[in-house]
Amino acid sequence: MSDASAEGSPAPDSDCLETFSQDGVLLKQAPAAYMPHINTIGTLYITESPNSTSQRFIEWKPNEVTIESEEEWALVNTKQRCRTLSGTSQPDYHSRAKCIKFSFNDIKSFRVANHSRLLTFYDGKSEHICCFMFQAGNCDMLVNVMKMMLKTAPSRRDKHLFVVYDASNLELQRLDRSFAELDLQSDERTFWGMFRNLRENPYEATFEAFSKVTDYVYQSPEQKEVDEHQKEALQRSLTEYENTTTQSHGDYEVIAKVPELPHRQDFPRLRPLSREQWEGQMSHEGKIEDVESIKTLIFRGGVTPCLREEVWRYLLDYYPWSSTKAEREKLVETKIDEYYNMKLQWKRMTKIQEDHFSDFRDRKSLIEKDVNRTDRTLDFYAGDNNANLQTLNDILMTYVMYNFDLGYVQGMSDLLSPILQLYRNEVDAFWCFVGFMNKLISNFDIDQAGMKEQLSNLHTLLAFVHPKMADYLDKHDSGNMFFCFRWLLVWFKRELSQEDVMRFWEVLWTGYPCQNFLLLVCVAILETEADVIIQNDYGFNEILKHINELNGKLDMAVMLNKAEGIFHQIKDAEHLTDNIRILLGLPLTGTGPFESHEQSPFDISSELSNGTKENGSRENVRLSPDEVTYEKSINSSFL
Repeated sequence: MSDASAEGSPAPDSDCLETFSQDGVLLKQAPAAYMPHINTIGTLYITESPNSTSQRFIEWKPNEVTIESEEEWALVNTKQRCRTLSGTSQPDYHSRAKCIKFSFNDIKSFRVANHSRLLTFYDGKSEHICCFMFQAGNCDMLVNVMKMMLKTAPSRRDKHLFVVYDASNLELQRLDRSFAELDLQSDERTFWGMFRNLRENPYEATFEAFSKVTDYVYQSPEQKEVDEHQKEALQRSLTEYENTTTQSHGDYEVIAKVPELPHRQDFPRLRPLSREQWEGQMSHEGKIEDVESIKTLIFRGGVTPCLREEVWRYLLDYYPWSSTKAEREKLVETKIDEYYNMKLQWKRMTKIQEDHFSDFRDRKSLIEKDVNRTDRTLDFYAGDNNANLQTLNDILMTYVMYNFDLGYVQGMSDLLSPILQLYRNEVDAFWCFVGFMNKLISNFDIDQAGMKEQLSNLHTLLAFVHPKMADYLDKHDSGNMFFCFRWLLVWFKRELSQEDVMRFWEVLWTGYPCQNFLLLVCVAILETEADVIIQNDYGFNEILKHINELNGKLDMAVMLNKAEGIFHQIKDAEHLTDNIRILLGLPLTGTGPFESHEQSPFDISSELSNGTKENGSRENVRLSPDEVTYEKSINSSFL
């Protein structure tokens, strides 16, 4: 993950204000003076002159030293920092030995390639200024920021190439003239001004666009030729209008009635699954006879601590639920051999091999750093030369060999920590960790697609349950839900005590009462904090600070109680949409039980006419999430 504005990042040497920064950016191509720095990792910045926002620059500086923060879960530092201005708007290729700097005015086009990981800037002569590779993320956030600062449009010949327009550009002048003829301009009398007005006051701009469309409709046929840019502008106006529920406009207010949810029921937590209940479901062969009953009991109250070692093996797919005692004993023997074979693969690697295996070397170094600062306040991991830390390290290194495509990403050590503390056995902890990672592997996508989708889905659910809060976040630069990033990435590992997080995880592992139940837990917390956030008029930074100050203050039982109540509210709502149904795995409108996803015993609709329940596994549905504007980059600073 990229680390925007992280402590210890090299800073551009200018008096400019920093508006964006991203670490982990590799210099691939550059002018001859910078050849020694090709394939060097550095930090990319967007800066602007404090005296004029028209003087903006791209700057890149190689990482000379790395400063480790004592707190690896630090917040994003969103404050602007002062730099040294070189005093020129021309490409500053030779004024400094290392730092590359060029003005926005020199950028005539840029190309995004290789799944948004390769970004190339071109000058007016169709030659590249420089090319950057985004190794630990992608350039989407940087490109989004540039698009807000520059007038761009995709090339007609290459959809990956974006042309930058300036005031003297003939195509831009023709575009402005076409809009002048259509009379669609805002007060600034330009096409781009209308877009700015749409962002700042969508409701007013929408009705202004509609009034202009009236003029257009009654024009003669020969006047009605609209290019693609105009169609896009009108479509955006329609979208803004459709998404509007209430907005003041002069002396009147238009209010769209928001349907109310049914009364919320209370679902108090019950006692944990007991040994008597567990053993009562075992056949003489050691097979669990009623899996759904066991999962229901676990969801309602968790697992008695003395049973966790055994039950977690089932919940984390180490043991198949249908296995007998003899089958499990044979499985364990196989898993022991598999684990130590993988461990020997990296243990026997020579120094020369490591020197020629950069990916392995980098992951090994990252694991060592993270392990040394994982849960050190707990007795189990405290002190110097702690053997448990070495075991934690060995399991993570073996996981690298087990799934080298994924490797190691920050946050995994926190997911493994409670599992190792429970088992105190290297092999059992490893295979349970594998099962856990299989459940949330999309959290660690290199392009963060899984996390972005979850954050978008969270916003969708919050808007359905608490539209006032969702609307407030949208209007306060927080509709991206980035302040919930850590909650979803490591399942509240940093917000709860070790005992509470164990209870919380085992409840979620059951998959009840619906898919994406974790998102409903987040909705329950945000609903609880809504009044404080709204009444204090918090912006993004204040919301992020407030959310992080909830660490250690959340009541796990209350969270689960409210989240289950919200689930039943949504399920019974008359205005329930198919989009929400898909998110929660509920039957779609007009489908029978066999045509929908499998339902848990908490959903009456899963019962068939003969009183039996569906069999089969729930499919993981990948959605096309509603569009959310990502102005602030998601990165490991949110950890």
